[in-house]
Amino acid sequence: MLIYVCVSTHGYGHAARQAAVLIQLHRLQPDWHLVISSSVDEAFLALVLRDVPVSRRSVRWDVGMLQADALGIDQQATLQALQQLENDLPKRVQREVDWIRSQDSQCVVVADVPPAAAELARQLSVPLVWMGNFGWDEIYAPLGGAFLAWADRATSAYQCGSLLLRCPLSLAMNWSLPEQALGLVSADPRSLPLDLERRLRADVRKKVLVGFGGLGFSLRPDLFTRWPERLFLLPAPQDSRLFEQLAQISNVLLLPETLRFLDVMPFCDRLLGKPGFSSFCEAMACGLGLHVVERQGFAEASALMNGLRRHAAHRILTRQSLEQGDWKLDQPLEPAAGEPLKAAGAVQAAEAIHLVAANTVKQG
Repeated sequence: MLIYVCVSTHGYGHAARQAAVLIQLHRLQPDWHLVISSSVDEAFLALVLRDVPVSRRSVRWDVGMLQADALGIDQQATLQALQQLENDLPKRVQREVDWIRSQDSQCVVVADVPPAAAELARQLSVPLVWMGNFGWDEIYAPLGGAFLAWADRATSAYQCGSLLLRCPLSLAMNWSLPEQALGLVSADPRSLPLDLERRLRADVRKKVLVGFGGLGFSLRPDLFTRWPERLFLLPAPQDSRLFEQLAQISNVLLLPETLRFLDVMPFCDRLLGKPGFSSFCEAMACGLGLHVVERQGFAEASALMNGLRRHAAHRILTRQSLEQGDWKLDQPLEPAAGEPLKAAGAVQAAEAIHLVAANTVKQG
């Protein structure tokens, strides 16, 4: 059995949650051929997939929304990229159809959430499982104008499929498909290098993980000095000057690229960042309080923020307060309005995909 997973290139969250599912699927069926198909950075894929044997196919399946930075989007560049993708997709789909057929194996296509996966599954005549917390139709439609036609195309694609695995913190996704609701989709934290673990355990300061996704978001280094009683953990920046400035601050610890945020979460009290599905799921699963800056112009953010208020202890920040260092870390968290979510989504998704594949074998 070949499980072919088409992953959106928009940010790292889609790849992170599919990696969590593939890890669980490999545990269920270690002899299956697992494939992840995306243009997401290979170093990140290697980090999140760990030692699970997963074949790679470098394919850009969607555009999503092109971002000006971690908090803003570029609509005009997105429209141009959508048209270019439309021109390129027929050859890309045909190449992948030919490759999958060459594997001489029954196949299930899983998509998170590129609409073009529907055409791939159609040409192969194989089951298609969607997994996500939104579709691009619901992202494009509120933007109006030229985006409306792209929204309609996406909706038509999403209505083709065998199953929708609905992640939590979701938009409507009214695609008229059978669906299964999932819990939090997160991998398990891995052990840290021993020297780092000892350092974190020995430091009595409360620890705050700072992250703004794949594009990053540069906070002024002096802002961290306003909170001397906290230890801030953040990814080492690529800019050498910024790296040197941050490295000299006594309450900042720079994390290497080889380390996932998830792995240090068990040692932290709070997460400071932007709305993001995987970061929310991982932080909620690890019991962190979330200090989250509002994000405008991206429909998924509203669903994420509503879910945050409903299921997790939190503090919501304006962009101005973020940039001024007014992070409310000395304030009590706002309690969740409802019950916490269970951290079983990756296992549930793997079991559901396994069942679709098993039924495919029976029918084959």
